[in-house]
Amino acid sequence: MNPTQDAAPAALPPGNPRRKKALTALAGLVVVAGLGWTAYQWLVASRYEHTDNAYVQGNVIQITPQVGGTVMAILADETDFVKAGQPLVKLDPADARLALEQAEANLAQTVRQVRQLYTHNGTLAAQIALREADAAKARSELERASQDLSRRQSLVGNGAVSKEELGHAQTQQANARSALAAAQAAVTAAREQLASNQAMTEGTRLEQHPGVLAAAARLREAWLASQRAALPAPVDGHVAKRSVQLGQRVAAGTPLMSIVPLNQVWVDANFKESQLRQIRLGQPVRLTADLYGKKVGYSGRVAGLGVGTGAAFALLPAQNATGNWIKVVQRVPVRIALDAGQLAEHPLRVGLSMDVEVDIREQGGKTLAEAPRASAVAQTPVFEALDDGAEARVRRVIAAHAGQGGAAPRPAGNQQPEPAAPSALPVPEALAASAVLRLSQAASAAR
Repeated sequence: MNPTQDAAPAALPPGNPRRKKALTALAGLVVVAGLGWTAYQWLVASRYEHTDNAYVQGNVIQITPQVGGTVMAILADETDFVKAGQPLVKLDPADARLALEQAEANLAQTVRQVRQLYTHNGTLAAQIALREADAAKARSELERASQDLSRRQSLVGNGAVSKEELGHAQTQQANARSALAAAQAAVTAAREQLASNQAMTEGTRLEQHPGVLAAAARLREAWLASQRAALPAPVDGHVAKRSVQLGQRVAAGTPLMSIVPLNQVWVDANFKESQLRQIRLGQPVRLTADLYGKKVGYSGRVAGLGVGTGAAFALLPAQNATGNWIKVVQRVPVRIALDAGQLAEHPLRVGLSMDVEVDIREQGGKTLAEAPRASAVAQTPVFEALDDGAEARVRRVIAAHAGQGGAAPRPAGNQQPEPAAPSALPVPEALAASAVLRLSQAASAAR
């Protein structure tokens, strides 16, 4: 027997069955984990898009004055809850009150001046009758002078009338002719004056005269300015960013504070470009806030996808045409509407961080909105009632200075006023019309 052949089997190391079993088990675990991860990605993860680059957004409504003034009172402070219509800041109303009084005085003066226009119609009509009577008298004088001249001319030949007397008769005829021409010119001038004055009053009542309407508009403007001395809250919400101070002189449009309606917040989730392929409008969304943790969840829906990346709308957009360029994955904001009941139970604040997971299994929606919005995004009725008292004030001023003629009531809505009947003339015009009739009768009698 060869000793070398006998020693070879003894030199092989003995086998380790435990190590072999451990390596086999580890390899099996890796294979199972890989299969499980693959199955999870295929069956679960591929149906959702997730991002933690999401933040709560809301309407930050700035409170700005519509008129300038000095701050007299601040009625709400940071973190206060305010109701729609509640006064927030009051300005000194002295300047607005003076402007309102001046506008009232201007309207009263305008009404009286327009009344004079209507009265002048009657006065000028009476002047026409007087001028016509003067013209009739001058015509009679001319006829008498012409007859006297004819009689004297027939008597000159037999010496019954001297040449001097004949000359006086001729002069009287010339004077009468000149007086008639002057009287006729006066009639024409009076008629032109009446036509000019009627052009300013014809076809309208006193309270509908353009001058009165312009003065009434200035009164309404002054009334609105007086009502805007108090700044109301346009919506329900919480006060934020108060910068106004007592005694501060503010100009129109100066931001004083902000109102944030926390019941109308939404979430802007910034997804990567590659994550937008399967996101559609109306898809369900699950959200969690860092404020409450994983125990509190929110449900929502995709309300809209942004029309551009954040870099495209940045204050200083990137210049990718430069030589040194590095590709950066862009993100597009996706707006997510939240459930109102969950917001009321667990309120959020503007700017909080959110984790967002969109269920992309539903692919029936659009990627962009294709129809206009059916209702207003936001609206408030707070400012609609500011001019309620202006119309009553205008009517009161007109009625107080319209005199006996009065002011006809303004038609309601868009109804057009009916034309006034001849008997509806103001009292001064009726008196003047009767005077014209009497003077015309006198002139006819003189002829």
